[in-house]
Amino acid sequence: MSKQIKAVALISGGLDSMLAAQTVMQQGVHVEGINFFTGFCVEGHTHAIRKKDKAKPKRNNSLWVAEQLGMKLHIVDIIEEYKDVLINPKHGYGANMNPCLDCKIFMVNKAKQWIQENDFDFIITGEVMGQRPMSQRKETMPIVARESGADDLLLRPLCAKNLPITKPEREGWVNRELLHDFSGRSRKPQMALADEFGFEDYAQPAGGCCFLTDESYSKKLVDLWETRGDKDYDLDDVMLLKVGRHIRPNPRFKIMVAREEGEARFMTGYKKTFINMNCSTHRGPLALLVGEPNEDDIKLAAQILARYGQGRETEDVGVEVRLLNGEILQINVKPLLATEIPQAWFI
Repeated sequence: MSKQIKAVALISGGLDSMLAAQTVMQQGVHVEGINFFTGFCVEGHTHAIRKKDKAKPKRNNSLWVAEQLGMKLHIVDIIEEYKDVLINPKHGYGANMNPCLDCKIFMVNKAKQWIQENDFDFIITGEVMGQRPMSQRKETMPIVARESGADDLLLRPLCAKNLPITKPEREGWVNRELLHDFSGRSRKPQMALADEFGFEDYAQPAGGCCFLTDESYSKKLVDLWETRGDKDYDLDDVMLLKVGRHIRPNPRFKIMVAREEGEARFMTGYKKTFINMNCSTHRGPLALLVGEPNEDDIKLAAQILARYGQGRETEDVGVEVRLLNGEILQINVKPLLATEIPQAWFI
């Protein structure tokens, strides 16, 4: 009996990795998925709590893809290991705080370690040449293979015909003729292949699964590092940067104001961690104060909060402030006008 060839596919939850895995599975290869959790994933967090995303399915797309393909999925927490990739990227950042090339090298290297430990034969990714400006260019794709240590054990089924032959093709584990030659940013070839496979429901047809590619999120991360004086972070930091309206009047503190009920519910879990406040005389959002605000800062934060409540047009709004020592303050403030909150305060 011939040995069953086995591959592990990097599954992001998007369409490309789904198609890449299916392309190889159809050739009789046993494929299992692996998903690396950095904390910066877009899917499965803000889409689950924000009203504006209520039409989106509330699911972990990586698990959902694995279910559609009938494959086993391994979810690996790399939050701590990933810090060095984000803080010290050898190849630098993209347009925002996205270390895309270093990220791909890191994840493929982790996958290589995984196949060695689990007696698998090669690695699959959903990369398409020319699709990403940093990690998926003709010049950078060989760098990923080389610096990750995967070399020719890395198979990119969606654009394999545009690349040098790999060991899985050379050894006959997969038929190169049944692989693809996709290139560029157009999604039409992928969507046509999805139709061919019978996939009607899939996430992110235009890609973009990482908050680090988002300009607004990146600004909040840089602000966090600058005000702390170092680049360390934890999962709570990562999550809180995803929600709320962030306003920093001065280096001592920032105020996070919930934009809707879902965000307020999520932020409630942090009420024992930060000074927090809400309007007591009118309906309004929850706010968290991050940093070390003084008495004047707390009053200013209350005025900002009142601006986003139903008492914004009144002269006097009551605000309940809960301090970290358990003390509760009741203060009355005049809401700031929109013109009194400088645009430079918004992160």
